[in-house]
Amino acid sequence: MKLNHLNLTVTHVLEAHQFLETYFGLQNMGVGTDKMAGLLDDNGLTLVLMKGGEESNIIYPKSFHIGFTQESKEQVDDIYQRLRDDGFDIPAPRDLHGGWAFYFQAPGGFMIEVSC
Repeated sequence: MKLNHLNLTVTHVLEAHQFLETYFGLQNMGVGTDKMAGLLDDNGLTLVLMKGGEESNIIYPKSFHIGFTQESKEQVDDIYQRLRDDGFDIPAPRDLHGGWAFYFQAPGGFMIEVSC
């Protein structure tokens, strides 16, 4: 069995969409709107970003996040440095859960983990 898609409710669809394309290589599925847009990963998973109705804030449980696994500490560090160079104020990677990782709040109101 294969996970086909996830719907992620975000505060700003197009901002989150562009961020995930730029920093994590997800690919645009076509024309998106400020209410819904789709992205594909390298394994065929579809990530659908959806605007959260009339709500102005999206509140996920503290432990909720999406994760991007890297093959090495150097790749984790490279993503971290690229984000920092582009002005994101995020905590540095460190030893977590037996790996090298960092977590940060992404544009759109959700948490991301980058780890190896």
